[in-house]
Amino acid sequence: MSNRFGFALALAPLFLVAGCGNGTGDGNAAASTAPVAGAAAPTGQKWEEVVTRTPEGGFLMGNPDAPLKLIEYGSRSCPHCAAFDAEGFPKLKEGPIASGKLSYEFRDFPVHGALDIGPILLGQCVEPALFFPMLDQMMSNQQALLAGTEKISQAEQASLQGKSPNDVAAFLVEKLGYLDFVKQRGLPEAKARACVADKAALDTLSKNLQVADQKYQVNSTPTFILNGKALAGVDNWETLKPALAPAGL
Repeated sequence: MSNRFGFALALAPLFLVAGCGNGTGDGNAAASTAPVAGAAAPTGQKWEEVVTRTPEGGFLMGNPDAPLKLIEYGSRSCPHCAAFDAEGFPKLKEGPIASGKLSYEFRDFPVHGALDIGPILLGQCVEPALFFPMLDQMMSNQQALLAGTEKISQAEQASLQGKSPNDVAAFLVEKLGYLDFVKQRGLPEAKARACVADKAALDTLSKNLQVADQKYQVNSTPTFILNGKALAGVDNWETLKPALAPAGL
């Protein structure tokens, strides 16, 4: 199946930071200021503990019937996404997600092509309850993990030309330390390697990305969708907050 998301994995631009951050930052997202009501979590649970995988390939935290539904298309190699994970996501969890006013769904978007594929496959290799803790850990250790790109020689890059996306992902997760990273956090090596080699998972990711392109014209990360509408000029916590005024932020 043809697609325009770099799964052919041309390696020359692989390590360039491009497409990360919308670059506008004007925060012009329109939002109603009418407050919304919360809802109690199921007995014995907190909304921030309720995590489900969605048909669109994302992972949703919180009240699935919340009046505010926020989607983030994010990249595990994008510094802007890591910044939001550190600055904004905790405030969402302790505020509108916990109150049942807002659900938050993270959808992986490989804005840097091959560099993202392996971490995505590993990050989605865990049970739903462990998805966000693993994502947080990958984001907080992002720069240390990506520093390993400097150790990839020209000869190694050349040897990857013509390899399948799964084979390239397998090389990169081992070279950059992602494989040891997830093993240290409880993911068995055999399961991790099987997930990185899973062609069906990569096909599913490709199909979901085409939906992101066709429905929301996602071309950078992070991109936020609120109640089905892409928020223009919003790529950090400060510019997102005005759109979440109905949640009391």
